[in-house]
Amino acid sequence: MQIIEMPNSLSNREFLETHAGSARIGLCGGNDLINQAIRKMQWQVTSDGRRSPWSHAFLFSERRSDGEFWVLESDLDLRHKQIRLGVQENRMSKYFDESEFPNLAVIDFDLSAEQIKAVLTEALNLLSGLSTYSLTELLGTLMAMSRTGLRAKENLLAREGALYCSAMVQHCFDAINFDLKPNVETKNITPHDLFMTPQPHSCYRMIREQPKGPRPSIGRRIIDLANTEIM
Repeated sequence: MQIIEMPNSLSNREFLETHAGSARIGLCGGNDLINQAIRKMQWQVTSDGRRSPWSHAFLFSERRSDGEFWVLESDLDLRHKQIRLGVQENRMSKYFDESEFPNLAVIDFDLSAEQIKAVLTEALNLLSGLSTYSLTELLGTLMAMSRTGLRAKENLLAREGALYCSAMVQHCFDAINFDLKPNVETKNITPHDLFMTPQPHSCYRMIREQPKGPRPSIGRRIIDLANTEIM
């Protein structure tokens, strides 16, 4: 694994235009309430007990005739009058706003042309099949995070034809038998799991908003309070 830290002085557009590539994985850490909640809930799978920098995962597709690079993702798109829930295709420019998405990463596995085709074909199959975004499965993933033994088992709240963001990415890589997080079932995988994949890769990342420290336990806070001198 090679992590390449990129300077925060880069704009999101410069970062993504430089590192986007077909079938590479994109990660972002968003600032709205939903993204903040997803980042916070992943503290159980981070190495230091802090919230994750990442709240969403997607696949880079290709540059189209409009000159724009497009991405394939399963998302909750609440920004428009017509709400979209599920697998969708969007311009990469969706992630150009630094205030909305302060953290970005691109993961490159150096896939062959045949592997890239297979991964993106599966993503397009999901798009044409109108796969939905499942908040229910997301809750099941949260339940599994609190009990390690459940992560390798089928999501307790799995639904047919539904995938949330990081589960969609793993599902597409299943087409080439590429396990991004061994011993974690597809519908239990999180954006942070993708970032921590043990598979050989290069990761370009730009983190402007560092994760906050772990919240002390109630017991620790009581002890600290008892040891505080009363002036």
